[in-house]
Amino acid sequence: MSNRPPTRPGHRRGFTLIELVVAILIIAILGTIALSAYTAQTRKSRRTEAKTALLDLAGREERNFSTTNTYSQDAGALGYAPVLGTPFPVTVGSGYYQINVLVPDPGQPIPGPGQPATYAITATPLGDQLKDTTCTSFKITQLGVQTATGSATATVDCWR
Repeated sequence: MSNRPPTRPGHRRGFTLIELVVAILIIAILGTIALSAYTAQTRKSRRTEAKTALLDLAGREERNFSTTNTYSQDAGALGYAPVLGTPFPVTVGSGYYQINVLVPDPGQPIPGPGQPATYAITATPLGDQLKDTTCTSFKITQLGVQTATGSATATVDCWR
C-alpha cells in the first residue's frame, strides 16, 4: 500500500512557463539596481582618490615653498615622477583622474614683486570617470580653497 496521495492523470508538478519568466524578470530588475548602485559607489571611491592626490600635492607644494620660496610645476621636484623636469599633467592612482598644477593660478591676478605666489591644482576625470556628473572635477589653491564642478548642489558635497 502506498502512502502517496493520488494524483490526477496528466497533472504534473513543477513551474509553469509564466512563473519562470516572472522569476527571471525579478532577478533581472534586482541585478540592474545592484549594478547601478555598485557603479555609483565605485565612481565615488575614485573621487576620494583624486581628492587625496590633490591634498597630498598641495602639501608637497607648501613644503617646496618653505624651502625654495616658490611653487613648482615640476612633477619630479614634487615627488610625482622619477626624473626631474617632468611637467604636469600626470595621472594618479588607478588612472581615472589627471592632475595638473598651474603656477601662477590663472584665476588670480599675476603676482608682482613682493606679492605672494599662487598655484591651482586641478583633477579632471578620465575614461569611465567622465560619466560621473555629480562631482566632475576638483580644484585646490594655495589658500586652501577647495572647489568642484558637477551637478552636486554645493562644493561641500563633493569635498566631504
